[in-house]
Amino acid sequence: MSGEGEGEGAATGWRARLKSGLAKSSAAVAGAINDIFVKRPLDAASIKDLEDALIAADLGVDAARRLSQGVAKTAFDKDPDPADIRAFLAANIAEILDPVAMPFVPDDTCKPHVVLVCGVNGTGKTTTIGKLASQFQAEGRSVMLAAADTFRAAATEQLQIWGERTGCEVIAAAPGADAAGLAFEALQRARAQNIDLLLIDTAGRLQNKSDMMNELKKIMRVLAKQDAAAPHSVLLILDATTGQNAHSQVQVFAEMVQVTGLIVTKLDGSSKGGVLVSLAERFGLPVHAIGVGEQIGDLSPFAAADFANSLLDVDA
Repeated sequence: MSGEGEGEGAATGWRARLKSGLAKSSAAVAGAINDIFVKRPLDAASIKDLEDALIAADLGVDAARRLSQGVAKTAFDKDPDPADIRAFLAANIAEILDPVAMPFVPDDTCKPHVVLVCGVNGTGKTTTIGKLASQFQAEGRSVMLAAADTFRAAATEQLQIWGERTGCEVIAAAPGADAAGLAFEALQRARAQNIDLLLIDTAGRLQNKSDMMNELKKIMRVLAKQDAAAPHSVLLILDATTGQNAHSQVQVFAEMVQVTGLIVTKLDGSSKGGVLVSLAERFGLPVHAIGVGEQIGDLSPFAAADFANSLLDVDA
């Protein structure tokens, strides 16, 4: 999975969109740091205010304490420049995030590479699938989509629209149809057509957790009947606007399926982008991509330094 095209121009364009998309989160973090350290000395009171600001920005208690203590121990002047503190924090946050920053790369030895896409309703699963399909097609891979969220007719319709946009075949059924049976048929057809990538949308009804758990497990069982290694990837889509609630979602889905990676969406609508830091520390799951808007190019591989610099309003 790549960003919008290749080269320095594309990277610069993405960084500009990332900075714009993280404006609310940056205002919460970088803005608070500026307010704390403007005309104030680096003392116990300001360090406590910094820790509170980092917690409020959803970085998590442990990371907030460690980062603020790192600021306290570093040889800043007694009247530090807020820009220096932001740069120090950005570098340290990038170190936390770097181990989980892993672009999603399909295994070309699998025909198809089967990706089960999970997440609660409203996280942007279906839209993310459409963007991934478009981006992987642009890289020269053949893609098939499966609308296994048969609980919501709107999800199927939305995926069919993405199928029309991208030229990808969409395997769908009537509302209420057996999701596992649809997934089984999709894999059969993808194998017959030698498709590179099969993206399977799934239901996200957390209010009926036991039914969702049973459905996901059934989907995995029927896929394994055709390919013992399928699904090869299980991606969990998280909505950044939920902040710390993202932790409980990771826990719930980890109980049901072996989540292999995360994609975090809607960062442009949230002041809680710092939650990626606490997720990285607690779960250590790969963060494959982040989304900062509705356009296809607004979903891009997660880069730790770019994210940290944008969050702290630091020019790279």
